[in-house]
Amino acid sequence: MARIVSVHAVSHTPVMLNFPGAIPDADREAIFAAFLSVGHAIREAAPEALVVVSDDHLHNFFLDNLPAFCIGAAPSYPTPVEHWLKVDRQVLAGHADLGAHLIGEAMQSGFDPALSMDLTLDHGIIAPLHLAGVAGGIPVVPVLVNCVQPPLPTMLRAHEWGRMLGGAIRRFEGVERVSILATGGLSHDIATPRMGLLNEAFDREFLARLAGGDAEALVRYAAEHVHEAGNGAEEIRTWLIAHGAAGGAPFQTLYYKAVADWYTGIGLGSWKTGCAR
Repeated sequence: MARIVSVHAVSHTPVMLNFPGAIPDADREAIFAAFLSVGHAIREAAPEALVVVSDDHLHNFFLDNLPAFCIGAAPSYPTPVEHWLKVDRQVLAGHADLGAHLIGEAMQSGFDPALSMDLTLDHGIIAPLHLAGVAGGIPVVPVLVNCVQPPLPTMLRAHEWGRMLGGAIRRFEGVERVSILATGGLSHDIATPRMGLLNEAFDREFLARLAGGDAEALVRYAAEHVHEAGNGAEEIRTWLIAHGAAGGAPFQTLYYKAVADWYTGIGLGSWKTGCAR
């Protein structure tokens, strides 16, 4: 049976790669150092597979086919899909057996995810992996959740999906050690007049409730207040999935700053799984 040896969540934005100099040097250096610390923790945990929970920004999916949840079960994934993203093109190794296992377990647990063996990953996955220094080093299983186009999975469903995901990973017999990295959020607006206007109060309260240990209150807060934090804040579903998968492990914020010139509330956090080496 596998152990979940580390669980992290981080914000993502293509601006971190494309316009790193848009913010003061001290802020950029602190953010990049925080990402590297997450990468170091993942490597120290020595996972044999990395489940990456993110959203697809209407690249692999569109209105003709937009699943609430999709699990990748391919042996490899090209990235990035965006030709304009300032990161080297590469092919990430996948873990097809774990992906297939997660799909089967989800079906048995009353979920109906989509399956894909043909995903080209976008900035939501490659930017955090690149900044953490773990891109290409560990086989990945992409788990995508619709955070872009309503109707969206509810916050409660996202948390329940995470609980199912954590249990399914722990029942996998193909490896002994698995890490989870959720990416998305925090507050931001995309392609609206509010782009660049962040909601630091929402971000800090959400992070505090992750640490508070009351999952019901956390989910309720997310559902009732996410509209105050911009359309991009819908990506906090990935954090709720990680929280569910961590199975009640304590959460700690590693870094937070509202970075208006990167259009995003930048947060990084981890759950103390107690399984690292």
